[in-house]
Amino acid sequence: MKIGLISTAGENPGAGLADAVAELKRIDNENFPFISMPNIFGLDAITTIALAGRETRQLEMATGVVPTPPRHPAALAQQALTTQEACGGRFTLGIGLSHKLVIEDMFGLSYAKPANQMREYLEVLMPLLEGKPAAHQGEHYRVNAGLQVPGGVPVPVLVAALGPRMLEVAGQLTQGTSTWMTGLSTLTNHIVPTINAAANAAGRSQPRVLASIPVALTTDAESAREKCNKAFAIYPTLPSYKAMLDREGVAQPAEIALIGDENEISQGIDRFRDAGVTDFAASIFPAGPGTTERTREFLKSLL
Repeated sequence: MKIGLISTAGENPGAGLADAVAELKRIDNENFPFISMPNIFGLDAITTIALAGRETRQLEMATGVVPTPPRHPAALAQQALTTQEACGGRFTLGIGLSHKLVIEDMFGLSYAKPANQMREYLEVLMPLLEGKPAAHQGEHYRVNAGLQVPGGVPVPVLVAALGPRMLEVAGQLTQGTSTWMTGLSTLTNHIVPTINAAANAAGRSQPRVLASIPVALTTDAESAREKCNKAFAIYPTLPSYKAMLDREGVAQPAEIALIGDENEISQGIDRFRDAGVTDFAASIFPAGPGTTERTREFLKSLL
């Protein structure tokens, strides 16, 4: 299992491009194998990764995740292929449906039949990312298109899939899934076996499961849990993440986080490995003075 990081610049709407690229260069120099770059309401994650791709050497850079409804699959494919060329093959496209609150209330688009929409989206997107033309006539998309981006093929795709139907789609059509606010028990008993079964039935290789988890190395776990719940307070209010917390039998983000001393963090990461997680992404949050850097240094020691 690979251990990587969530980009803090991607989570910070006040961060500029120079900040983000400098962060990714630092992560690259520290030999972390991958980062996941959030795409929220600040920097565009794909553009940021394309720029960092020219200034990094070994780091895999994934988006975590780009909302699909506002982006036509052919247009997203063109952007992703261009970014892959800039990264020399180190780019992974993480995509997701976002949330009804964002897609309908903010953007004024339809969030109807989300799993069907994602399936059709991938039936257009995946051939293009493999250097093939896409021909699709469906309810959501009607496309006959091809792209030519030298050096951009292929682009692996991870889908933010949490429910059974989305996991089935991801397992059948893509390289895996990317999860957030999803605890160890849910990964063990739901996410990993469901997507693995779908991939196996489709004759595909074992999918990647990139699990992003809040992490803090600290001697004051009680205070850190309070800070964790405050930092990530929005997520239990979003239906898809609340469903994962409910499935886990918990109510707050700190209850699925890794918080504690070195042994607790190390043993916790081992449990995610044993659950079938292939890529562990640490979302390091400030739990007190100096905890962010101490957490980062400890994770480096585990590489």
